[in-house]
Amino acid sequence: MDAVARGLARIRHRSQRGAGRMIRQLLLSSRPLSWVNTAFPFAAGYLLVTREVDLVFVLGTLYFLIPYNLAMYGINDVFDYESDMRNPRKGGVEGAVLDKSLHRITLWAVAITNVPFVVFLVAVGSPLSWLVLAVSLFAVLAYSAPKLRFKERPFIDSLTSSTHFVSPAVYGLVLAGAAFTPALWAVLAAFFLWGVASHAFGAVQDIVADREGGISSIATVIGGAATVRFAFVAYLLGGVLMLFTTWPGPLGGLLVLPYALSVLPYWSIADADAERANTGWRRFLLFNFVCGFVVTMLLIWLWVLVP
Repeated sequence: MDAVARGLARIRHRSQRGAGRMIRQLLLSSRPLSWVNTAFPFAAGYLLVTREVDLVFVLGTLYFLIPYNLAMYGINDVFDYESDMRNPRKGGVEGAVLDKSLHRITLWAVAITNVPFVVFLVAVGSPLSWLVLAVSLFAVLAYSAPKLRFKERPFIDSLTSSTHFVSPAVYGLVLAGAAFTPALWAVLAAFFLWGVASHAFGAVQDIVADREGGISSIATVIGGAATVRFAFVAYLLGGVLMLFTTWPGPLGGLLVLPYALSVLPYWSIADADAERANTGWRRFLLFNFVCGFVVTMLLIWLWVLVP
């Protein structure tokens, strides 16, 4: 009996260890460092309009914090497995190399974690909010899924990636019943340009790996130097648009400067040396937290100024 008990204990231990490994891989695949980039825009947009923390706010923020990111990045890791294997920066916080044994589980996890939230959000929303949510989810799916693969369509890849981050903000505003003034459109357009620039610059570091994997991107098509210059201009244009927003919005325009200055060292980068841009990308990840804090302070200021 003792031998049987020990055998069952070993089986249970291996099962628990396997489940723990699976959960860790799924969390890594969802890019925890990027959770705030989608949850914060929704939460800020919804809260600034409704000025109350209700069930929709809590569940909406939770959805865009984890399940949405698991869908966005998990689907990408499943269908980009071959190219990720060739990419030296994959396998950590910048992206998981998802074991093939977890591919089916990941897709099931995406469905199981997303569907209940989506059903709830549809139930509490309006036809316009359904449309915005549909666009957001389509962009998530279309970026990586076979046949669509927007990530392999130069320029469309950057536009789609930016939609991933701006659409939660638009959705939160629509769900809360916001009035879309010219100033608000300027904020959203500036945010969208920031997203386009960030994706484009992020693609530079992967030029070699993407070309070896047969994957097209804005950077593989126009080259690293041209992509860096494109990102630099897009960042600055986003900052200019913030000048047309309600005070203290124009101060937010200054936040593009760290990003724009950070890409300057790679102005003439050679494609063969493109992986060097990873240093700038790591700075980008840091800037997101610092600038996110400043944006939070500006939003609190706006909350006080606007009754």
